[in-house]
Amino acid sequence: MPQTRTTDPDPYLPHHGARDYVVDHYDLDLRYRVEPNRLEGVARLRVRAVEPLAQVRLDLAGLRVSRVECDGRRVRYAQKNRSVRATLPRRLDAGESVDLAVTYAGNPAPATGPWGEVGWEELDAGVLVAGQPDGAPTWFPCNDHPGYKATFDLTFTTDAPYSVVANAPVREVVRRAATRTWRFARTEPMCTYLATVQVGRYDVVPLGARGRAARAADQADDVAHDLARHDELFAAFEEMFGPYPFAGYTVVVTPDTLEIPLEAHGASVFGANHLDGSRRSDRLVAHELAHQWFGNSVSVRAWRDIWLNEGFACYAEWLWSEASGGPTADELAREHHARLASLPQDLVLTDPGPERMFDDRVYKRGALTLHSLRLSLGDQAFFDLLRTWTARFRHAHATTADLRALVGRAGADAAVLDAWLDGEPLPELPVRHS
Repeated sequence: MPQTRTTDPDPYLPHHGARDYVVDHYDLDLRYRVEPNRLEGVARLRVRAVEPLAQVRLDLAGLRVSRVECDGRRVRYAQKNRSVRATLPRRLDAGESVDLAVTYAGNPAPATGPWGEVGWEELDAGVLVAGQPDGAPTWFPCNDHPGYKATFDLTFTTDAPYSVVANAPVREVVRRAATRTWRFARTEPMCTYLATVQVGRYDVVPLGARGRAARAADQADDVAHDLARHDELFAAFEEMFGPYPFAGYTVVVTPDTLEIPLEAHGASVFGANHLDGSRRSDRLVAHELAHQWFGNSVSVRAWRDIWLNEGFACYAEWLWSEASGGPTADELAREHHARLASLPQDLVLTDPGPERMFDDRVYKRGALTLHSLRLSLGDQAFFDLLRTWTARFRHAHATTADLRALVGRAGADAAVLDAWLDGEPLPELPVRHS
């Protein structure tokens, strides 16, 4: 993969990630016992130096390393707090690659921080992994920086009653008396925080023509009812945003209640309270699917640009409402503009700060920024721009500067975005012309 060094450690997560190497591929071979919450595994990483490299620092939290090998040769390592440092047999020059194999085990637990608990989380019967923004090291050693992508192979062995969902379609299931081993296809390039594994007593069934649903047997009717328009939603988004970017898509519905739905590469996770047969979460279903284009395929290089993930996904909710016979995007935009106008005007969209990166104002102001751009460009040019965005940065990273440049190439004055992106006061929405 043509990755070079990204920027210095992300200021929102300054203790995560390393700048002197990239991981081009992860191969995870994991074994998990549900009842004792015991994880054992070997992570094989294809590491490429982007500057002279004598040690590799990996992010890993709460799990104990017992062995590190480099190209099949055992090497010295030191583990402290949330990291592991492995000393290479020789110093690498920029561009050289080695294979690291890290053997580790423990009782995984979520990481606790300003965004609550993220990462590996036990359910009543199974596991949920939600890695955004810093939860990946709770279950595998990695270079945990949003500005890097790698492909993944996953082999996951667990107790026989359980099913496993991950980021790619299942390639093979090996059945033994007490266990099942799930081997998944190789993923497209993805960020570490988007890697996931979901373990539960799930039936995995087709979801229309374009996906799968994983849910308990007693949730079948509710989930089928709430996702009955899934093919229609999928088709609408492909028309607006371009071809779906991944090999598969799975909607996981846990038997547990969840505070919010969660997105991962090729998957979305909902609680039983979200898909309960009432269709009250239509907008959330649309939001999480939209993240496959905006956030998962086209990813931010640094967390300060998170509005590019959440603003686009929030605007997709409004677009789906408009396409499916509900309130138009313009009606929803003006409703939310009035609400935001009554809130404190102290947030800069392009740098909200780590404590407020998931503030609802980031979502709504981001969506309003896109609606303002749509009103300025007109529908044809706006949707052409969206499809160009998802095609040009497919499986890659993009920044706010990239969007400004694309808007300029579309023939619009990129300054139309400045007040929305760089200032605190909420701009007025342009008038919509019929």
